[in-house]
Amino acid sequence: MPSARSSSAVVGQITRGTTGTNRLRRVDRWIARHAALRRAADPLVIDLGYGASGVTALELHARLARVRPDVEVLGLEIDPARVARARAQLAELRAGTTSFAADAHVSFARGGFEVPVPEDRRPAVIRAFNVLRQYDEHDVPAAWTSMAARLSTDGVLVEGTCDELGRIATWVAVGADAVPRTFTVSLRLAGLERPSIAAERLPKVLIHRNVPGERVHALLTALDAEWDRAAAVSPFGAEHRWRTSVAALEASGWPLRERSRWRLGELTVPWDAVAPRTED
Repeated sequence: MPSARSSSAVVGQITRGTTGTNRLRRVDRWIARHAALRRAADPLVIDLGYGASGVTALELHARLARVRPDVEVLGLEIDPARVARARAQLAELRAGTTSFAADAHVSFARGGFEVPVPEDRRPAVIRAFNVLRQYDEHDVPAAWTSMAARLSTDGVLVEGTCDELGRIATWVAVGADAVPRTFTVSLRLAGLERPSIAAERLPKVLIHRNVPGERVHALLTALDAEWDRAAAVSPFGAEHRWRTSVAALEASGWPLRERSRWRLGELTVPWDAVAPRTED
């Protein structure tokens, strides 16, 4: 995998650095209910590649602390200037001049896919969002393996992407063995025209697979079809239309999971339901 290595053996490439307030709220909510966080003996969470601002790490901590008050978030970036900027933001937080808790357990350091963690701690969660989009598809397995190797035994790597406003997001949950477990689509339902808009923000491992004959294409095509059929219930609201659509999708044989989260515009399937055909 292409890498930029320094004397400290930081592995990876500097990302474009696009960062937006509240951009990662969808995946943060999903992480907050995940067993990897809730049951962790050491609730350390990594925000890998947070970008030009440390705000996503601060928001991540605020959201996760509601369910795990003892959660600790470490933001990692390759670019030393970004680390310095995030630490300056953290100093403002400590001074009580931000909207975040002044005593939030958040820190920032330089690092990449090697995921350097003090005292060899094992993170419960690594969130790597909008990081692998600039890589080639064949680089993904090595990146997953490197990050997953740092996880606790029951930890999870959450790797995916979203649009600039956080209204469209998709991600893959990967276990500590570097094997992908699930794939999730999360959409803002208000104003949604077609669910297949998610194709624009698929993870790198899937974004080139949205073509006939591939499983992820079949999923999005079937979801669009059910969305169209559910147009009759649209007067009852976008959430009702979405839930009608995904219920019909499940009834047609798709192995959907996490029914309780359908109301949020989410859909989760086992990885093998969308895995690239070339993996056969």
